Amino acid sequence: MTHYPAPAQAPLPAPPGAYSSPIPVVRTHLGHAIASEWTKIRTVRSTLWSLGVMFLLVVGIGMLMTGTVGENEYEYSPILSFGLPGVLLGQLCIVTLGVLVITSEYGTGMIRTTFTASPQRGRVLAAKAIVFFLVTFTLSTLACTIVALLNKAALEGRSINRFDGSAEHQVDTASASMGEFLRATVGVGLFMALLGLLSLAVGVLLRHSAGAITSMLGVVLLPLLASLFISQISVKEKLQEYSMPNLVGQLYGVPIHGDDGGWGLLGLLGLVTAGMLGAAYAVLRGRDV
Repeated sequence: MTHYPAPAQAPLPAPPGAYSSPIPVVRTHLGHAIASEWTKIRTVRSTLWSLGVMFLLVVGIGMLMTGTVGENEYEYSPILSFGLPGVLLGQLCIVTLGVLVITSEYGTGMIRTTFTASPQRGRVLAAKAIVFFLVTFTLSTLACTIVALLNKAALEGRSINRFDGSAEHQVDTASASMGEFLRATVGVGLFMALLGLLSLAVGVLLRHSAGAITSMLGVVLLPLLASLFISQISVKEKLQEYSMPNLVGQLYGVPIHGDDGGWGLLGLLGLVTAGMLGAAYAVLRGRDV
């Protein structure tokens, strides 16, 4: 027995007086969420202030430190390391901004509007992470590059007295290799961006600005401070080795403990950040707003 397909039915005409939107309906995707987060991050004043202060701290203190280097230095240090103090202060701005990227919406109730417009919460978190990472990495790397170029222009080629522990000393010529330059620019930029993403993840988990900022300040400062009051050498060294200031110090060639160039600790920070973002995604999907 032969079966013939049923004839296609024409769509029913719209009832008289029904509204027909002139705006075409499109399926949303990650690009729309990224565009939305980019609009937020560049129009909110707290973002501009935080990133502006970070940029001024890194560049301004870096220039100040370079300008105070005397003609005769009696202790050798990498010429790019004079950007370290500015980064140690600038990272606090990144921590604050990373938390506020999400907790400010919880505080104002705008997070309900965000999740109504984009019900897929994982997409919202991914968009925030992508936009914040790119903005933070770009500005941090730019600021560090300005300081590194200034250091090279002002200090490279100088004669520096270097003591090796004996009565005699040798005179070195100050210089910076390409590897040192990449660590002090791209490496530090990655550190700042990853630290910001870690702050974002903590903000998602805690949903409270003050609590999340305080927790992140503890992560940044507590290991090194605690090591000052611990007498057991092995514990002291571990706390110093895995502290944030030591990671930045290794990138600049002036570590507190250990010396792997900073890339190993930077990779570890990336793994911790990825794990925290995964936990934030799981919590975000499983709980109410």
